[in-house]
Parts: sequence; structure tokens; C-alpha cells
Amino acid sequence: MRVHFISIGGSAMHNLALALKEKNYLITGSDDEVFEPSKTRLFNAGILPAEMGWFPEKITADLDAVILGMHARADNPELLRAKELGLPIYSYPEYLYEQSKEKIRLVIGGSHGKTSITAMILHVLQLAEMPIDYMVGAQLSGFTTMVKLSEEAKVMVLEGDEYLSSPIDRRPKFHLYKGNIAILSGIAWDHINVFPTFENYLEQFSIFIDTLEPNAVLIYCEIDAELKKLVETHPRKDITKIPYRAHTHHTVKGVTYLDEDGSAIPLLIFGNHNMQNLMAAYYACKELGITDEQFYTHIQSFKGAAKRLELIAKSETSRAFKDFAHSPSKLKATLNAVREQFGEQRLVACMELHTFSSLNKEFLQEYKHCMDEADVAIVYYNEHTIEHKHLEYISPEEVKAAFANENILIFNESSALKSCLESMDWSNANLLLMSSGNYDGIDVDIFAKKLLE
Repeated sequence: MRVHFISIGGSAMHNLALALKEKNYLITGSDDEVFEPSKTRLFNAGILPAEMGWFPEKITADLDAVILGMHARADNPELLRAKELGLPIYSYPEYLYEQSKEKIRLVIGGSHGKTSITAMILHVLQLAEMPIDYMVGAQLSGFTTMVKLSEEAKVMVLEGDEYLSSPIDRRPKFHLYKGNIAILSGIAWDHINVFPTFENYLEQFSIFIDTLEPNAVLIYCEIDAELKKLVETHPRKDITKIPYRAHTHHTVKGVTYLDEDGSAIPLLIFGNHNMQNLMAAYYACKELGITDEQFYTHIQSFKGAAKRLELIAKSETSRAFKDFAHSPSKLKATLNAVREQFGEQRLVACMELHTFSSLNKEFLQEYKHCMDEADVAIVYYNEHTIEHKHLEYISPEEVKAAFANENILIFNESSALKSCLESMDWSNANLLLMSSGNYDGIDVDIFAKKLLE
């Protein structure tokens, strides 16, 4: 099979390219810029484009498929050439479906927790030695790529993002996977640039349920009122609906234990939201034939996905975590988790407004009181990022007002943020760094280690 990638350097795209190369497909690709780690990984696989740019002559009639990345434009010259030749053109999620349509597809959707739930499932299935194909939105420990495709696996696990599929396909990605088993973790308005109202966003999850295969199983978090209402009132009668909530647990000296059949099962992860994620993973694994003994044995060694309450520094009395949390619901869940686990210690929480939604003046009002759980709450944002996204200017005073916390600290220069954190006493204190960016160039792993030395 000959497959060409338009915008091969993206995080998701280059992982799919690597997975197909592993299947001995003939892979070519183009991009206008490729960053690390994609660049080195593509080079090592022998499929890094020799030159940056778009080359319509690469698009030939003998191609079996062209895969279009989200970062390409609708007027991309290679895309136009592929259309002229009448070649099969797929978005990233469409091609994943093509590769898995003869398999049992487990799709994990929801506004939060998708990567963590997917990672838990893959961790358990790998240790149970079940052949599995997958696509996950982060690099996981023990897995070489974010995508695996094979002939032998009968199951494919897919993290189901609700963002758009491609520049020419405005459907959310998770609408294209047609799950046999599905998980919905919760609904909290996001992606305001695509779904301008909550009602419009909510509709995508109703459509997702419509896309499930006949007689599918839908596992959903019943403590989310909107999700519970949506699932329980949805007109489909052929699907099996399985509600879940957080696994019962307790914490002793900074370690969380599951309460299960009279036993206390120790975990490496913590937080009520992770106990919810764990139950979603449990029910999904059970549907795939994993026994309770297998699940509870294997989940004990799960350390979490990258940037999901990831421990990056530690001293005798302090810890530093980094987390992908950036939306209001994710911030609350992450802060509550650290507070619950280490309640006697001071909590310094720093988040970066970085996404389109978070820097939108209207959506910013959704952050009211979501940082109140911290002893020291800090918000960072860069005014140049607002300009780059062509959004309306937001003043520090407006940010403080949106969070409704008089004591919150606002920074828009990374040097000032670093100075503030360096001036603090880190004895008996925990630092939580939450962002989908990098605070304009701060290597948070190195910085956190220096702080706690």
C-alpha cells in the first residue's frame, strides 16, 4: 500500500505514519515545518521529507490513499492535486476507522479524562497479554508510539477527540469511529471556536451515541448531570448503558487504596477524578474479557499518562506535578486531587491560559472560583498569544475578575513568574503546574527540580 501524508509532522499524523511504516506500507509525506520529536522519529524511520514545503508532483495516480492533517489548509496544492486525480482522501480519524472496521472498536470520549482512561485500559490489556491496536493522545510509558496497527489484533482502542477531523471535514473526530464499546467521561463545554454555545457542544455527544454500532455498550459517568440526562433520555433502545462513578477508596500517608472485596489495593495514582477514570477502564476491560483479578492486579502498577498529575520533582517534604489541565472542569478536578491526597501541605497552583477557549474573553468567565482550592493561585498568560490567535485583548484585572479570587496572582512575563516561584519557601508545600503550553519556554521539569533542591 502506498500512502501519502499531507502535514506529516503533526503529533498524531507522524505517529500514524510510523504505525503504517511498521506494517510495511510505502509512506511519503510533506509539511511546511516539522518539529521535535516528530523530526527525529520520522528521520529514523526513513520517512522525513527531504525538503520542507508542498510538492504536488508527489501526488501520483498510484497512491492508494492520501491522509490530510488538521494543520494543512483547504487550498493546499497537494490536496488540490489529489482531488484532480480522484484519489481516496482521508482525514486522520477516517483512516483509523478504515484500518479497524473489521475489529471491535472501543472508543473513549468525553470532555476530560480521555487520555487517562485510555492509558489505564492499554496498561491492563498489555499486561494481560491481549493483542491490541490503539490510538492514544499522549506518549505512554511502555508504548513506543501513540498509534499501533496490526493484522492480528481483534480489538482497537481509540481515544475519541471531539475536535474537527480535517480542514475539509468539519465533523468531530469521535463521530467517525463507530464504536462497539464506548465510554463517555463527562461533558464540560470546550472548543468555543468550533462550538460557540454549550447546546451546540452537547449536541456532538448525542450524535456520538447515534454513531455507535447496533447493540453497542455505552459506559458513562453518572455523576455528571448533563451526561446522565443525555444518555438516559437518548432514544436509542438497542444499546446497553452502564453507569459508573468513582471507585470507593481511601488514602493513608499519601497513598491511595482501592476498597475491593475486603481488601485494600494500593495505587500509584490518586484523586477522585482518577478513581472515576479507573472505574470506566474497569467496565471497558470487563467487556473485553478481562477478569477482576487481572484488572486489580495490573492497575496497581499504572503510573499515569504523561502530563496527567505527573510527578516531576520531589524532596523530603515537597512534590511538583505537571498536568495538562487547562479547562475549568479539569482545573477543579486536578486541584481537588492534590488537596485530597496531601491536604496537610500548602498547595501552590499555577495554570497557563493558552488555548483559544481559555483566552476568549467570553469563555474566560467560566473559570469563576476554579482555583480557590489552592493556598497560592497563579494564572499566567502571554499577551502575544492573544494577538496571534486574533482575540480581543484581556487585561490582568479582567483575568482576576473572571477567576473571582482576590488573592490570585496574574503574570504575563515568564521571567516574573519564575522569580515569584523562586522566592517561595518550598518546605512542606506542593507545586502544581497546569498547562497545554510551556509558559513561553520554561522547561518545567528542570525548573521544578531546581525549586525543590
